Amino acid sequence: MMDGPSIRLARQDPAWRSRVFWLIASALLLWPLLVLTEFKPWTMFDEASLKPTLHFLGDFFPPKVEPDFLLLVARETWRTVAMATAGIALALLLAIPLALLSVRVLSLSALTGRMAAGPAVLRTSVRWLMIVLRSVPELIWALVFVRVVGLGPTAGVIAIALTYAGMLGKVYAEILESGESHATHSLMRNGSGRLQAFLFGLLPQNAAELTSYTVYRWECAIRSSAVLGFVGAGGLGQLMDASMKMFNGSEVATMLIVFMALVALADSVSAWLRKGLG
Repeated sequence: MMDGPSIRLARQDPAWRSRVFWLIASALLLWPLLVLTEFKPWTMFDEASLKPTLHFLGDFFPPKVEPDFLLLVARETWRTVAMATAGIALALLLAIPLALLSVRVLSLSALTGRMAAGPAVLRTSVRWLMIVLRSVPELIWALVFVRVVGLGPTAGVIAIALTYAGMLGKVYAEILESGESHATHSLMRNGSGRLQAFLFGLLPQNAAELTSYTVYRWECAIRSSAVLGFVGAGGLGQLMDASMKMFNGSEVATMLIVFMALVALADSVSAWLRKGLG
């Protein structure tokens, strides 16, 4: 029989035993992982680490607001946005054909049952290509292309385009596959081509979701473009990397404020577009 506290817990939460079990199991799993990764956050509070950290953070105030520096930050911020937007645009040029080639719902041979061997091989090959593209982080692509095309935003644009093409293509294909396919199949059975079936069958019912995910990925690309600057891909990240290496906290503070404002602006644009499509 259960004792008094157990009875009260069972009445309040009948699943408390399973919750406690999974909580303990998660702790037992997490602990060796933290040990394996040598997770030691207390080292941040050692005297050897704390003193330079506090000195660096103290330099954050006040932020640097000299006109010449603000003009430089504005120029690099615009370059960061341009890098992200150009990368997403190139990613779309790759992702849309890849997604259309990989979806089963647009296969004519699959209308009568099993997909033919040729289209099935093509579909599988395209899906593997998207796996390859998105499995390599944009930071790695940037490191490769910095050595190919040199320092500057070109490497960042290509890096974002390749990685995000795989991401966008995969999610686009899943969205199109999960949507209602009756109208699309009806159009194809009545003689419409694949492109017509996509434009008049699949796209109208999935446009809002596709657009929402695209804008979300554009937000992510803006953040990625700042990170890519640390490996020489230009933009706000490269300027911030130079300031951090010089331990110039006031410049870093200004750029962090600008970057947070940039991300907030991108989020507002995203919300506005979602509301317009809702």
